[in-house]
Amino acid sequence: MASPTPSTEMTDVAQTFLSDSRRFLTEFYFPGIEQCVGRLTDQQIWSRPNEASNSIGNLLLHLAGSTRYWATEVIGGTPIGRVRQKEFDQREIVPARELMATLRAAVDEADQRLGSLSGPQLLETRKTKQEEFTVMWCVYHIVEHLSYHTGQIQSMTKALSGAA
Repeated sequence: MASPTPSTEMTDVAQTFLSDSRRFLTEFYFPGIEQCVGRLTDQQIWSRPNEASNSIGNLLLHLAGSTRYWATEVIGGTPIGRVRQKEFDQREIVPARELMATLRAAVDEADQRLGSLSGPQLLETRKTKQEEFTVMWCVYHIVEHLSYHTGQIQSMTKALSGAA
C-alpha cells in the first residue's frame, strides 16, 4: 500500500481537528454544563459571592454570546449584534431552561459551522474589530473557551451543591 500524499495527510489532520473540536463542544463540555445546571436552583445559578465575581447564569450568557460570535460572526461573516458587557451585567434571574436553550442553540450553531468547514479553510484568515486570526485559531478558541468556563461552572456547582 502506498503511503498517503502530504495533501491527503493534511486533509486527514484537518478533518480530525474539526471532528474532535465538534465532539468536545457537543459531547463533553455542553453535557457537563447541562449536568451542573440540572443540580442547581435558579437562585443558585444567579448567586455570586461578591460583585467582582460572575454567577453561573452570567457565564452561560457569556458562553452563548462568545460561541455564536466566533462561529457565526467571525468565521461565518454574519453579524450577530453581540453586546458582550450585557452578558455580565445581567442581574435579573433568567430561568435555567431558557439559559440552557440559548446555550444549546449557540453550540448547535457552532457545531454546524465547524461541520461545514474544509481543511483549507482552516488556514484562511478572519478579522474581528481589533485583530486578524486564522479560522483554525477561531475554532481552537471556541473549544478552549468553552472548556475554561465549563471548569469554572463545575467548580462553582460543587461549592453551591456540595456534590461532586
